[in-house]
Amino acid sequence: KCAHLRLVCQAEQKPYYTSKLWWCGITLLGLGEVGNFIAYGFAPIALVAPLGCVSVIGSAFISVFFLKKTMRTADILGGTLTITGIYLLVTFTPNVPQELTARQVQNYLVSWPFLVYSILEMILFCILLYFYKRKAVKHIVVLLMMVALLASLTVIAVKAVSSMIALSVKGKMQLTYSVFYIMSVLMATSCAFQIKFLNQAMHLYEATAVVPINFVFFTTSAIISGVIFYQEFQSAALLSVFMFLFG
Repeated sequence: KCAHLRLVCQAEQKPYYTSKLWWCGITLLGLGEVGNFIAYGFAPIALVAPLGCVSVIGSAFISVFFLKKTMRTADILGGTLTITGIYLLVTFTPNVPQELTARQVQNYLVSWPFLVYSILEMILFCILLYFYKRKAVKHIVVLLMMVALLASLTVIAVKAVSSMIALSVKGKMQLTYSVFYIMSVLMATSCAFQIKFLNQAMHLYEATAVVPINFVFFTTSAIISGVIFYQEFQSAALLSVFMFLFG
């Protein structure tokens, strides 16, 4: 956001990707996602995804210091509620086995719940893309919903790839299966398009609006994809499910 603001103030308008500051931001974002990538190999999606609230709270403070935004009472209240909700999510996340083999991923890919989910997701994405491209609707919700839909595929792929790499390092080779490379391509492609739409949102709207909305949409789509694809709540107790949803 800071890079976009600086470019706007320049007499000669240059593309954002010529800015060293923008590349610095993307690099830091990439390093953070490497940490996320590793975490998905050792914990459920329903646990890892909500912890992105750290970036929301961090971005709020960074916006105050670097973008000279005002911290409102509503922002402080929202941050407090976010931290409380994350505590409940982390506490009541189901404890499921995290050793995920290539054969398990193959079975999940052809399961009926995921096939129905992926078809509905593609239809919704195409509708949003139509409004974005043909009707020039660039509302923040449209942009960030497309990011979230792509993110759900990214999270599924990231967990599969990270888990298979972790197993391979332990001596149970999984990298010889074609599904590993399919999921790697899916991960890279969905990430690239996420950056495109997220960058557009950051260009048009304030960081204090984009970051929290994106966090809510991403977390929701990630948890839903984990529930449907990896069946993370299959053996969870009713109380745990209720408290997790409450969080």
